[in-house]
Amino acid sequence: MPSWGELLREFQLSTNVGGEPILASPLDELRTKYISLLSNKTNRNIIAYYSGWLRSSKTQNIDINDSDLTGFMNAIKGIDCTKGLDLILHTPGGSPTATEGIVKYLHSKFKGDIRVIVPQMAMSAGTMLACSAKTIIMGKHSCLGPIDPQYGGIPAHNIVTEFTEAKKDLDKNIRSKSYWELQLNKYPAAFLYTVLDSIRLSSTLSTEWLTQYMFGDEPKKM
Repeated sequence: MPSWGELLREFQLSTNVGGEPILASPLDELRTKYISLLSNKTNRNIIAYYSGWLRSSKTQNIDINDSDLTGFMNAIKGIDCTKGLDLILHTPGGSPTATEGIVKYLHSKFKGDIRVIVPQMAMSAGTMLACSAKTIIMGKHSCLGPIDPQYGGIPAHNIVTEFTEAKKDLDKNIRSKSYWELQLNKYPAAFLYTVLDSIRLSSTLSTEWLTQYMFGDEPKKM
């Protein structure tokens, strides 16, 4: 595969063919070209699932959410699922329940023949999604993260820590009430319990998926 610099040069050349801009998106053409080359080499289906979460902290709709299942269904419609799936994954994570729905759907279609390719980063629920595959393929620079859910880009454990610190501070210093009201009013009612439930669900699902899919063929300990 080409380096990032080689891809960038190829992209720049494709936007200035004959001095005229081309109508189709050169990024889409370049992406399709190399995904097709990889699919031809492996004889497997490939879906690239990624978001631009490293480009800007203000980017919206970058997390794994319930609407993503519709995208997977559209991508899979009409393909030969007996060839298995290579899922290219680059995501900050998101909702564990949305991830659960995606995992169940993918395994129902590909009967467990799923590999995840992490070209750079798969964090939080993205790590969970990777752990539901039979195999994870990574580069030396690639990384997975902790499996705690994310809420608007904020790790769930950080939210729990904030509530814990608020309680400790208020127990010792009632004059800090105004400060903590300002800090915690950004969360909806009962939000802490939602976060705690998500943390527990993330741990449960990751354990189940690793046991069932990645290590399902391992001999069971007596």
